[in-house]
Amino acid sequence: MAWFETWFDTPYYHILYKNRDFAEAENFISLLVKDLKIPTGSKIIDLACGKGRHSVFLHQLGYQVLGVDLSKESIFHNKQFQNSTLKFEVHDMRNELFPKVSKEKVDAVFNLFTSFGYFENDRDDKKVFQSVHHVLKENGWFVLDFLNEKWVKNTLVAEDYVKKEGINFHIKKRIEDKHIIKDIYFSDKGKDFHFFEKVKLHTLDDIEKYAVENGFERIKIYGNYQLGEFQLEKSPRCINVFRKREDESGKTEDHKNVTQNHS
Repeated sequence: MAWFETWFDTPYYHILYKNRDFAEAENFISLLVKDLKIPTGSKIIDLACGKGRHSVFLHQLGYQVLGVDLSKESIFHNKQFQNSTLKFEVHDMRNELFPKVSKEKVDAVFNLFTSFGYFENDRDDKKVFQSVHHVLKENGWFVLDFLNEKWVKNTLVAEDYVKKEGINFHIKKRIEDKHIIKDIYFSDKGKDFHFFEKVKLHTLDDIEKYAVENGFERIKIYGNYQLGEFQLEKSPRCINVFRKREDESGKTEDHKNVTQNHS
């Protein structure tokens, strides 16, 4: 099994990351939907939703939300939040969303907080774009929130120790063959554990190539969760905003107005 099929379903993954900044995430999402002018009532898919915190918040803002994730444990947890306009389903992001899990096409798909780049094969990365394109309405939004590979290389901390719920996590990071690899070592109840995370360091150009090949164009790039300007060497995030092209043979007018700062 791939690393993400095992690690994400363990209780230890959720222990290690349980103190993520919910306030920052909610502020980011609020700024995002306002900046993109997505009307309340719109249908949004939270792709790789994890334990559903972003799905639930989007629903609180007035959107109809479908959260999907490969982790059966996470989706089982999320089912408690379900209602007529908030749904959760187990789904592999490489497979078609429409009409298998979403019976209708949607206004936006959000893939947030580095939930991409897990696959070894480039074809699998492209399948994500294909699936999202197929489920979106014309001119629908695809937001891909990814790490900035330049920033990762410039700021890598090779070793760290984190204590959560009495468990001492020993974390080592390295860059190997265009991937950022995080090894996670710890002991619990007399047993030693080793898990790892492996994310492909896609460049800005890599991501745009996937997008263009699959019927999208990039409208904006944010460099952080405050929607700041993207700077190639300094921005911690590479938050890509794509739009499904209405006329796939040409560019939309919005694209001509984009100012990209890649310096």
